[in-house]
Amino acid sequence: MHETNGYQTVAMSLSLAQSTHAALRSDIIFGMLAPGQRLKLDDLQARYGASVPTLREVLNRLTSEALVVAEDQKGFTVAPISVENLHELASLRKLIEFHALELSFQHGDVDWEAEVVASHYRLARIEDRLMAGEAADRLEWKRCDFGFHQTLIGACGSRELLALHRAVFDKYLRYQMIFLTFRGQIAADEHRALKEAALARDFPAARAVLERHIDGGVEHALRAQEPVAATP
Repeated sequence: MHETNGYQTVAMSLSLAQSTHAALRSDIIFGMLAPGQRLKLDDLQARYGASVPTLREVLNRLTSEALVVAEDQKGFTVAPISVENLHELASLRKLIEFHALELSFQHGDVDWEAEVVASHYRLARIEDRLMAGEAADRLEWKRCDFGFHQTLIGACGSRELLALHRAVFDKYLRYQMIFLTFRGQIAADEHRALKEAALARDFPAARAVLERHIDGGVEHALRAQEPVAATP
């Protein structure tokens, strides 16, 4: 009985650490915690309801993911942003997503095609509301955006490649959420073109659209929020 309770305690501890990590990570990515913001343990305890040891574990994990910076004798801060880092993330995203996209186009089946159509429909609906000036949840918009791009590469056949793409996409997404930029009809048209290229298995066309899509997103974000503080 004691042994079972011990396993339950460990499982609860792991679950709390995982949920705290997910919540804190999401708050960083979606801009609820600002770049450079000091992460005080007392404040984090009140916000997430986790113990100091659990928070230290989570913060160390986020440090390894480059979303948090650990400073000697000063504690933890949210990772800063910079123009250089945004360009680096965009380049990495293209490198990973081009490769995964080509593999997905080669191996995707009818079920994958249906998922592409469904994920694009969800994204297109919320983009239509944004362009019409209607109230729309911008967090949900970006979740749909990520969902569509992840679905496009979902048939690549590599869990490691998908995980790597998500890690880079999340860091790229942080810039978009901080700037809250939406390119309107241009982005919607590019998403539609990506869907059509996927259904046609036309990788060269998809690659060209995706390159314009990512580069255009970077340029639009930087124009909207100039200047971005460069890393010292």
